[in-house]
Amino acid sequence: MPRIRSTSIRAALFTVPLAVAGVLGVAAVPSGATPHLDKPLTCRGEGVDPGARVHARAETVIHAPLSTVWKLQTDVERWPSWQTPVKSMERLDHGPLRKGSTFRWTTPVPPNPSTPATSLDITSTVEQLKRNSCIRWTGPAIGEGLRIDGVHVWRFTKVDGGVLVRTEETHTGEQVEADVPTATKILREGLEGWLGDLKTTAKARAGHHRR
Repeated sequence: MPRIRSTSIRAALFTVPLAVAGVLGVAAVPSGATPHLDKPLTCRGEGVDPGARVHARAETVIHAPLSTVWKLQTDVERWPSWQTPVKSMERLDHGPLRKGSTFRWTTPVPPNPSTPATSLDITSTVEQLKRNSCIRWTGPAIGEGLRIDGVHVWRFTKVDGGVLVRTEETHTGEQVEADVPTATKILREGLEGWLGDLKTTAKARAGHHRR
């Protein structure tokens, strides 16, 4: 599931611009990235919830080795060390992240028109994974007066000079569906923030290893 920036709700199993109200799934493409909006992202043939009204995509190019980017993303126990919005993290199984792995984490959510400020308790389950290529996880995020069911897909592709990282996520739930534009803006901002943190950390680690 996503997470939420304390300043701009970052629900990453979750993790939506107030682009145009009602226009969902239009990815915000950071500088240097090439948009790939022709079809939904999948991992081993499975994608996000096609019926979800809250839906966002984002992508960026990270100038670092694929192995570095992959390790950062899949070593979930260390997320709090480079993602400020992740306040706690607990692996519920052991060993390398794989299909069936589960982890529980928390992230704050600021107040919004539909719900009060709260902390989301997220339990994510890895449904599909292909090493150095893709991950898909699902799970509920629960807070005071709020429940989100999310599906999150990540894809990693080698490109000249680095890795193209693409991510797509959907949310369902009574509270987020009560205000789809706001929920979409929150989700989009969360995805963009996550990519930004991943990019900054991966580039720093790659630079360190080159010294």
